Amino acid sequence: MINDERPIVGISMGDPGGIGPEICAKALALKDIYDICRPLVVGDAEIMGDAVRFSRLALDVAACGKVAEASFRMGAIDVFDLKRLALADLRHKEVTAGQGRASFAYVAKVIELAMAGEIDATVTGPINKAAINAAGYHYAGHTEIYAELTRTKNYSMMLAEGNFRVAHVSTHVSLKEACERVKKDRVLTVIRLAHSALKQLGMESPRIAVAGLNPHCGEGGLFGNEDDQQIAPAVADARTEGIMAEGPLPADTVFSKMLGGMFDLVVVMYHDQGHIPTKLIGFQYDDKTGTWGQMAGVNVTLGLPIIRVSVDHGTAFGKAGEGRANPQSMIEAIKLATRLAAGRGRSGLNKTT
Repeated sequence: MINDERPIVGISMGDPGGIGPEICAKALALKDIYDICRPLVVGDAEIMGDAVRFSRLALDVAACGKVAEASFRMGAIDVFDLKRLALADLRHKEVTAGQGRASFAYVAKVIELAMAGEIDATVTGPINKAAINAAGYHYAGHTEIYAELTRTKNYSMMLAEGNFRVAHVSTHVSLKEACERVKKDRVLTVIRLAHSALKQLGMESPRIAVAGLNPHCGEGGLFGNEDDQQIAPAVADARTEGIMAEGPLPADTVFSKMLGGMFDLVVVMYHDQGHIPTKLIGFQYDDKTGTWGQMAGVNVTLGLPIIRVSVDHGTAFGKAGEGRANPQSMIEAIKLATRLAAGRGRSGLNKTT
């Protein structure tokens, strides 16, 4: 038997009522994906077959109950078939508890397979938070599900669009709570996680910028003291550890500096501080056609014992089931997961923290 060194990438299908199955199918119609990895969709084979149909793709769907049964052959999408949602119960564009229950099961299974070492990396399609909560799973999103099921305490979200990268001190909390979470220990933890991730991507000496929280980094305490009392000491400690970190730097200029090549990543203090500039770079909407010409960028959870990369967009219920969803972010997520799987020995990114 030929030894196939391509990593096995498990892809959770996402909410069946959204665009997740469609973008999975479109990504796996590309030879480029099979050249670099062995993709395995975790979901429902019937639902995936329906996505292939309405997307008008010349692909087969091969259901399997074990990873070992997958052929990883271009032209036939291997689906680890959980049989959680019958095709008759599929409701495109709708939030339903049944679809939330199914999408949670897909995520739980892909995590289980990765933790057992049966797959080398995981990629997640978009889920709907309202749907999974309606199903009784009370999580803010994928990141929190992964953290709990892998028993990971210290983790962070990293968004990436090409060489534009941000890692978050906090994400899905109110702005008031986000400010309260800007503490030295947490900022230092995220700097460390970001440094490990960049090392895993092959960078020998990553350059990390740390954004300030307040306007002008507090202006010496005039606009707040978090920058001086919490962020600056964290950066100083990181530098004593040999990490090339700089900050706090004003958030109104630091992203332009990274875009110009000065830094490899910016540690941001809260959700929108990182999401807005990243999506401004990666997303392009055309009002004349009413379409998104580009939906690029991916989401990586740092600090986990397994690799997790996700699309950087939601379920897009408005276009679900119509065959017009853009798979660009899914394609990029699979490629980055493959790259991380190849480099996981370079750093401690995948060690439990």
